[in-house]
Amino acid sequence: MLDMPCVIFAGGKSSRMGEDKSLLPFSSYKTLTEFQYQRLTKIFKTVYISCKDKNKFDFDASFIEDIKSSDVYAPTAGFVAVFKTLQTDAFFALSVDAPFINEGIIKTLVANDTAFGVCDASIALSEHGMEPMCGIYHRSLEAAFDTMLKQDNHKLGYLLKTSKTNFVKFDDAKPFMNLNHPHEYQEALTLI
Repeated sequence: MLDMPCVIFAGGKSSRMGEDKSLLPFSSYKTLTEFQYQRLTKIFKTVYISCKDKNKFDFDASFIEDIKSSDVYAPTAGFVAVFKTLQTDAFFALSVDAPFINEGIIKTLVANDTAFGVCDASIALSEHGMEPMCGIYHRSLEAAFDTMLKQDNHKLGYLLKTSKTNFVKFDDAKPFMNLNHPHEYQEALTLI
């Protein structure tokens, strides 16, 4: 099992889905979030769920709620809260709506995290481009996230392009399928 903590980001607005995708049923679980939590606890020693309000979930887990003053539905608020809560140099970040990111991808990212020296982040790169919600973020980015939140700037791509980011290329784009729209959720249900 991996020592690095994993954080599942489940605090988005889900506007394209039309309902809270973190609460959609998935596989044999009542919610997509619980599905992600259960499978990732088999890979990581510690798994947290980043969210706006932990009370929307009805299963036991370790939750990190966004800063209460933040009404931002962007990962930025979650990153700020995670860095303030966890006493670790780095953590693995994964969006709740990416249920096909497998152990092989995760271990490849971890193995490559410092392969080219010290970096701020190690992020998956698929044929779709950078996958900012699948990768490792280091504490060296904490101040940048604080500034982004204060400036209402939520462009993770820009942050990663202007930081020391190690992009790890993956040839198979299928595992990086995100469940943003109802048709993608329906397709994922047939694949699981």
